[in-house]
Amino acid sequence: MLVEDDSKLAALIQEYLSSYEFKVEIISRGDTALDHYKATLPDIIVLDLMLPGLDGMVVCQHIREISKVPILILTAREDMFDEVSGLEQGADDYINKPIQPRILLARLRALLRRGARKLSTPNAPLSFGELEISKTDRSVRWKNETYNLSNSEFKLLLLLAESAGRVLSRDDILKSMRGIEFDGTDRSIDNSISRLRRKFNDHDSKKIKTIWGEGYLFSPSAWE
Repeated sequence: MLVEDDSKLAALIQEYLSSYEFKVEIISRGDTALDHYKATLPDIIVLDLMLPGLDGMVVCQHIREISKVPILILTAREDMFDEVSGLEQGADDYINKPIQPRILLARLRALLRRGARKLSTPNAPLSFGELEISKTDRSVRWKNETYNLSNSEFKLLLLLAESAGRVLSRDDILKSMRGIEFDGTDRSIDNSISRLRRKFNDHDSKKIKTIWGEGYLFSPSAWE
């Protein structure tokens, strides 16, 4: 996903990357970028900072709150403070305009390789801030403390964590955990979510968010 309001530059980037087997979707406004990300879940984001509707730095922050997708900031701003701020907001890389297309391509490939290495070790522990979930011994640690979870609680937490940044409906959760569909009245998932929140002091529902009318979302950035 390329978030860039300069239509000529966006078209050039799209044409160049498409020749290297990238499928590039262009978004021209900051205030539509987050919804488009949620709808399409791209593998990587190239993000301008000076955007109409919503500043790119804010877009970066909002996306990082719900996802670990690689984000590369591409901007005409040359202030070192902006680069530091962008990286602190969760960006993975930062390139100043004017760009050299081959450098942009190399940086994107490097970020994707980094993500592929993480995916290539399926039994590696999942880590989010101070939370660590081990699939091999089914242990859960947070803030250097081991948490004893029931089998169903562990399966639910693991399912949510493996889908970090993505909303799971009650139907999704029940099908994955019990192989049944949500009948509209079953409250077992809600009760299990409540127990997990109590165990991890999630009284304000920031770690496991309720998305009204949709389901639940595990926030990867809230486990500090």
